[in-house]
Amino acid sequence: QVQLVESGGGLVQPGGSLRLSCAASGSIFSLNTMAWYRQAPGKQRELVADITSGGGTAYYADSVKGRFTISRDNAKNTVHLQMNSLKLEDTAIYYCNAVRWRGSAVYSLWVWGQGTQVTVSS
Repeated sequence: QVQLVESGGGLVQPGGSLRLSCAASGSIFSLNTMAWYRQAPGKQRELVADITSGGGTAYYADSVKGRFTISRDNAKNTVHLQMNSLKLEDTAIYYCNAVRWRGSAVYSLWVWGQGTQVTVSS
């Protein structure tokens, strides 16, 4: 079973930056599209960004487009999320997971990790 460990969250002022990391165990990491999700208090978990297995194509939610960048290192079984120009509404717990798209629907594949808290506050 793949284990996911997210890190890099913290408290940052509006306009600041953070870089999140997710480490995955297991050899199947490189075969899967990897994604970052977030869940704000009282809201459903939402897909923020994903990146194909080879790293050639990325998807971003409209709310983060132009501010966040997803990347991966298959040799290290890690996926990252560079977050710039952070806004108050980016406050959430951020999670990573492998995903599969079927048409316009996306499904997570593995057991969720603990996530990492990102708090944007002045």
